[in-house]
Amino acid sequence: MTRFDFTPYRRSTVGFDHLFDLLENQVRNTPVDNYPPFNIERRGEDSYRITLAVAGFRPDDLEITAQQNLLVIHGRKREEESQGDMLHVGIANRGFERRFELADFVRVEAAELTDGLLSIDLVREVPEAMKPKKIKIGDQGKLQIVDQKDADSTASKSRAA
Repeated sequence: MTRFDFTPYRRSTVGFDHLFDLLENQVRNTPVDNYPPFNIERRGEDSYRITLAVAGFRPDDLEITAQQNLLVIHGRKREEESQGDMLHVGIANRGFERRFELADFVRVEAAELTDGLLSIDLVREVPEAMKPKKIKIGDQGKLQIVDQKDADSTASKSRAA
């Protein structure tokens, strides 16, 4: 396992301690087991999809829990009666737990199980109070918001750069 040293970055940044702690904990706590395999897809500026390959699991066997900044997916192994003696077991039917750290304001929008793939759609919704606003400089010291759309397009351009 490769260990990354974030010390040089910690020396030259302020306020990113939480991010570096998160990265270090992720490296330290990542299990070797990569079951079930998954994809993370960016579907738009503020929408994402996580897809897990959960062949053999039914909706009742899966549990999705969304907490603040954490998404946990549990798969519970179920006992099935075999009609005969198994000569080879290549389809995994073991329990699992997958954890995904979510950014602030990311929420689960939908979950769907189709053809052995569990798809979880995520959306980032920043509250209006936290969106950037263009402020007009006035001579009386009153705060005036000029145009929310201009502020939104300016913020989008600065994020894209």
